[in-house]
Amino acid sequence: MRSGQVAAAAGVNLQTLRYYERRGLLPAPDRTLGGHRVYPPEAVTRLRVIKVAQRLGFTLTEITDLLAAGHQHGARRPARTSVKPGLQAQAASKLADVEARIADLTVIAETLRSALAVGCDDLADCATAPECPLPFAELAH
Repeated sequence: MRSGQVAAAAGVNLQTLRYYERRGLLPAPDRTLGGHRVYPPEAVTRLRVIKVAQRLGFTLTEITDLLAAGHQHGARRPARTSVKPGLQAQAASKLADVEARIADLTVIAETLRSALAVGCDDLADCATAPECPLPFAELAH
Protein backbone atom coordinates (compact mmCIF):
# COMPACT_ATOMS: atom_id res chain seq x y z
CA MET A 1 0.00 0.00 0.00
CA ARG A 2 1.21 3.51 -0.72
CA SER A 3 1.48 6.22 1.93
CA GLY A 4 -1.80 7.93 1.09
CA GLN A 5 -3.69 4.64 1.13
CA VAL A 6 -2.26 3.63 4.51
CA ALA A 7 -2.91 7.04 6.03
CA ALA A 8 -6.52 7.11 4.77
CA ALA A 9 -7.23 3.55 5.91
CA ALA A 10 -5.85 4.29 9.39
CA GLY A 11 -7.51 7.69 9.70
CA VAL A 12 -4.31 9.72 10.00
CA ASN A 13 -2.72 12.30 7.74
CA LEU A 14 0.50 11.84 5.78
CA GLN A 15 2.49 14.04 8.16
CA THR A 16 1.46 11.80 11.09
CA LEU A 17 2.43 8.70 9.15
CA ARG A 18 5.88 10.10 8.37
CA TYR A 19 6.33 11.37 11.93
CA TYR A 20 5.57 7.94 13.38
CA GLU A 21 8.02 6.44 10.93
CA ARG A 22 10.76 8.90 12.00
CA ARG A 23 10.04 8.15 15.67
CA GLY A 24 10.40 4.43 15.05
CA LEU A 25 6.75 3.63 15.77
CA LEU A 26 6.46 2.24 12.25
CA PRO A 27 9.19 0.24 10.59
CA ALA A 28 10.73 1.87 7.54
CA PRO A 29 8.72 0.75 4.53
CA ASP A 30 10.06 -0.79 1.38
CA ARG A 31 10.47 1.52 -1.59
CA THR A 32 9.58 1.12 -5.22
CA LEU A 33 12.19 1.68 -7.91
CA GLY A 34 10.77 5.19 -8.21
CA GLY A 35 11.35 5.81 -4.49
CA HIS A 36 7.73 5.63 -3.34
CA ARG A 37 7.08 4.14 0.08
CA VAL A 38 5.20 0.85 0.06
CA TYR A 39 3.75 -0.35 3.35
CA PRO A 40 2.47 -3.80 4.23
CA PRO A 41 -1.23 -4.06 5.24
CA GLU A 42 -0.12 -4.55 8.88
CA ALA A 43 0.93 -0.89 8.93
CA VAL A 44 -2.76 0.12 9.05
CA THR A 45 -3.32 -2.07 12.11
CA ARG A 46 -0.22 -0.71 13.80
CA LEU A 47 -1.33 2.89 13.17
CA ARG A 48 -4.76 2.11 14.61
CA VAL A 49 -3.13 0.55 17.68
CA ILE A 50 -1.02 3.67 18.15
CA LYS A 51 -4.06 5.96 17.90
CA VAL A 52 -6.06 3.85 20.39
CA ALA A 53 -3.14 3.84 22.83
CA GLN A 54 -2.94 7.64 22.54
CA ARG A 55 -6.66 7.93 23.29
CA LEU A 56 -6.05 5.83 26.40
CA GLY A 57 -3.54 8.44 27.53
CA PHE A 58 -0.25 6.81 26.59
CA THR A 59 2.47 9.10 25.26
CA LEU A 60 4.31 8.26 22.05
CA THR A 61 7.37 7.33 24.11
CA GLU A 62 5.27 4.94 26.20
CA ILE A 63 3.70 3.51 23.04
CA THR A 64 7.16 2.96 21.57
CA ASP A 65 8.11 1.02 24.71
CA LEU A 66 4.89 -1.00 24.60
CA LEU A 67 5.38 -1.89 20.95
CA ALA A 68 9.00 -2.89 21.63
CA ALA A 69 7.95 -4.99 24.65
CA GLY A 70 5.22 -6.63 22.57
CA HIS A 71 7.71 -7.38 19.81
CA GLN A 72 10.11 -8.88 22.35
CA HIS A 73 7.32 -10.95 23.86
CA GLY A 74 5.98 -12.03 20.48
CA ALA A 75 9.42 -13.12 19.35
CA ARG A 76 9.81 -15.14 22.58
CA ARG A 77 13.21 -13.66 23.21
CA PRO A 78 14.52 -13.50 26.72
CA ALA A 79 13.63 -10.20 28.33
CA ARG A 80 16.46 -7.69 28.58
CA THR A 81 16.71 -5.40 31.56
CA SER A 82 16.70 -2.34 29.29
CA VAL A 83 13.24 -3.20 27.95
CA LYS A 84 10.46 -1.25 29.66
CA PRO A 85 7.60 -3.03 31.44
CA GLY A 86 4.88 -4.52 29.27
CA LEU A 87 1.26 -3.58 28.84
CA GLN A 88 0.07 -4.89 32.22
CA ALA A 89 2.50 -2.78 34.25
CA GLN A 90 2.16 0.31 32.08
CA ALA A 91 -1.64 0.03 31.95
CA ALA A 92 -1.77 -0.26 35.75
CA SER A 93 0.42 2.82 36.11
CA LYS A 94 -1.63 4.77 33.55
CA LEU A 95 -4.87 3.73 35.32
CA ALA A 96 -3.52 5.03 38.63
CA ASP A 97 -2.66 8.35 36.95
CA VAL A 98 -6.11 8.60 35.37
CA GLU A 99 -7.86 7.79 38.65
CA ALA A 100 -5.81 10.48 40.43
CA ARG A 101 -6.75 13.03 37.75
CA ILE A 102 -10.41 12.00 38.06
CA ALA A 103 -10.24 12.56 41.84
CA ASP A 104 -8.70 16.01 41.28
CA LEU A 105 -11.30 16.90 38.66
CA THR A 106 -14.11 15.73 40.96
CA VAL A 107 -12.91 18.15 43.66
CA ILE A 108 -12.68 20.95 41.11
CA ALA A 109 -16.19 20.22 39.80
CA GLU A 110 -17.67 20.19 43.31
CA THR A 111 -15.95 23.48 44.16
CA LEU A 112 -17.22 25.12 40.98
CA ARG A 113 -20.75 23.84 41.64
CA SER A 114 -20.56 25.39 45.11
CA ALA A 115 -19.34 28.69 43.66
CA LEU A 116 -22.26 28.68 41.23
CA ALA A 117 -24.73 27.86 44.02
CA VAL A 118 -23.43 30.71 46.20
CA GLY A 119 -23.67 33.07 43.23
CA CYS A 120 -20.08 34.29 42.99
CA ASP A 121 -20.00 36.82 40.14
CA ASP A 122 -16.79 38.65 40.86
CA LEU A 123 -13.58 36.88 41.80
CA ALA A 124 -12.28 39.71 43.99
CA ASP A 125 -15.61 40.06 45.86
CA CYS A 126 -15.89 36.30 46.23
CA ALA A 127 -12.42 36.09 47.74
CA THR A 128 -13.48 38.29 50.64
CA ALA A 129 -16.95 36.79 51.19
CA PRO A 130 -17.14 34.23 54.03
CA GLU A 131 -19.63 32.07 52.08
CA CYS A 132 -17.31 31.78 49.08
CA PRO A 133 -16.41 28.10 48.54
CA LEU A 134 -13.30 28.84 46.49
CA PRO A 135 -10.10 28.02 48.37
CA PHE A 136 -8.65 31.54 48.52
CA ALA A 137 -7.75 31.27 52.22
CA GLU A 138 -5.98 27.93 51.66
CA LEU A 139 -4.00 29.28 48.73
CA ALA A 140 -2.81 32.31 50.73
CA HIS A 141 -1.01 30.10 53.26
